[in-house]
Order: sequence, then C-alpha cells, then structure tokens
Amino acid sequence: MKPFNTMIGIVVPLDRANVDTDQIIPKQFLKSIRRTGFGENLFDAWRYLDEGAMGQTPNERRINRKFVLNQPRYQGATVLLARANFGCGSSREHAVWALEEYGIRCVIAPSFADIFFNNCFKNGVLPIVLDEFCINELFESAIANEGYALTIDLPSQTILRPDGAGIRFSIEPHRKDCLVHGLDDIGMTLQAQNSIRAFEEQHRATRPWLFNTDR
Repeated sequence: MKPFNTMIGIVVPLDRANVDTDQIIPKQFLKSIRRTGFGENLFDAWRYLDEGAMGQTPNERRINRKFVLNQPRYQGATVLLARANFGCGSSREHAVWALEEYGIRCVIAPSFADIFFNNCFKNGVLPIVLDEFCINELFESAIANEGYALTIDLPSQTILRPDGAGIRFSIEPHRKDCLVHGLDDIGMTLQAQNSIRAFEEQHRATRPWLFNTDR
C-alpha cells in the first residue's frame, strides 16, 4: 500500500449526496479481484453515455463531456470533494480500488458509509470528515477557481488552502499510523514475521506429532 504523508492535489467537486458504491464502480466490473483495471470505470454510468463492459477502453466509449471528472479543468485531480453519506450501498472494496487507481488519494465529505470508510484506510485512500460549513466553502472555492488545489498534511492533520488558511481534521491514531507507513492488514502482520516464525519453530519442536505427515 502506498504511504500517505503530505500531498498537494487539484480538487474535483462531486456535488451529489448519497453516492453509493454501485455508482462509484458498477456491478458489471466486479468480475476481477486483482485490485487493478478499475480506474477507467470509476463513476462509469456518469462518465460515459453508453453502457460499458469489462475490457473496453475509454476511446471505445461515448464520453459524457458534462460530467465533472471529464471536464478539462479537473484533469489530474487527486482530491475528491463529496457530499453526505459517500460510499453507501454494498460493501464492495472495488469502489476504493477504482478511486485509488484513477488517482484519487483523498476524499473529503461531511459523512461516509462505515464499510467504505474502513475500506479506504485499507487501500491507501484518506477519507476526511469535515462539517457542512467547511464543505460548502470548499465547493464554492473549487468551482470558482480553476486549478483549485489543497495541501493535505496527514502528519499534522491539517488541510491547507491556497491562501494559507488551515483546516484541522480528526483521524484515529492507529489508522493514521498505518497510512503514514503504508501498512494494510497484511503489512501489519508481516511486521511480526520474525515472531511468527519463532513461534512456528517452537510449536513444531514441542508438538512434533501435530506435523507428522506419515499418517
């Protein structure tokens, strides 16, 4: 998993509430569990005017030029600004895989669905909860100023605006530490691999009958 420390990213404003995981990555793209190949189909039903299928590339599709992610001013955006209850619906982890592969490393919203919120931390995406007043101000700024970018400083838990004004955000310490060091569940387990090997060797030595392969 990619570590997350400090990043500067263009903000793309998705002004819709209750965006569910089927809208983030539609069901027809869930046939793979490789964690790759989903970025092109992020928000597929909104980004394209035709129904897509696995294996199609964007140049084979009819692009919806009006959708915010397709507008030239938001190309290369890495911060997604959203409305309440983002990531609701099914528990598909593919939704976060699609965001991350597209290039979104941070999602800012007033609230998230619990499972989606947890999946973000397991895949190197930082979900930030801010109050409605701050969210509204950020929407206004992102829409009014082309190339509007924010600095997301995870170690100091601060969002810096272009004018230098800061917004503090909260994050659970363990999740923060995992993101800063790029550790998912597997990565955390591997930190203890020497202890695990030592236990296995001791277990084999003290209970050899459990490992008898002749039976």
